[in-house]
Amino acid sequence: MALARIESYYPNYRDELFDGEDVKGLDVYADRGDEKIGTIKDVLVDYETGRFRYFVVETGFWVFGKKVLLPVGRSRIDANAERIYAVGLTKEQVEQLPDFDNLERVDYDYEDQVRGVYQPQATVPPAVTPQPTVAANEYATYDYEQQPSLYGINDTDHQKLRLYEERLVANKTRQKAGEVAVGKRVETETARVSVPVEKERVIVERTTPVDAGTVTNANPTAFREGEMARIEIYEEVPEIRKEAFVREEVTIRKEVERENVSAEETLRREELDINNQGSLTEETIRRPE
Repeated sequence: MALARIESYYPNYRDELFDGEDVKGLDVYADRGDEKIGTIKDVLVDYETGRFRYFVVETGFWVFGKKVLLPVGRSRIDANAERIYAVGLTKEQVEQLPDFDNLERVDYDYEDQVRGVYQPQATVPPAVTPQPTVAANEYATYDYEQQPSLYGINDTDHQKLRLYEERLVANKTRQKAGEVAVGKRVETETARVSVPVEKERVIVERTTPVDAGTVTNANPTAFREGEMARIEIYEEVPEIRKEAFVREEVTIRKEVERENVSAEETLRREELDINNQGSLTEETIRRPE
């Protein structure tokens, strides 16, 4: 029982259903007194079958500032005058109908309230048995076809009978499948390095000269107390420091992979059933190709 706006269900409804014209904006008149009721603002279709269920009528000054639902079975289309007539609709009914301001609020209870306003006043030809109202406990099994006086399209009031078929419409939506985060962390390790160093040391060698023990003339300056020989000692000290170098470079990018996804659905299509009455034969009826 879900409903959809006509433009959502049939994106090209003007060309597909109305030969390039637009049902939105057509004036709605009362079938009695030829009084203008309002304007068609939208059409609601059955989401399961694609059939028209309601016209959304903005009543204008008739009942100021109100939008109501008009079941398609309670309408009569005059293509020549570009008008839609609301069959048997009264101002009192419009005042009793609930406001239509949001499709999300249209549920079974809302529609049952709409049907409750129309059904008691339904105009039924004498040869046709009145359609019973639907009890609230029949919600699970309710079908619009149970009430053709409200939702049926007849040849008298609706001259254009369109046959519908379902088609598979493939669209794509982009959604987030996940996220990859690439970051850095610091790891530590102990490194060892061996550096050869040099150290100087003093070696004192004592030797006996060749002329040791030889008597020489005494030299008064030969004895110098405090005489010293100085040698500077050097050694190498290892110098260890750390420096940062570029080890490698990482480039992050995305690639798009394409694949075909197959889907299978059961499609429905409407066909004409022509019942011959009287003396008509198959040859006298021209069927569409």
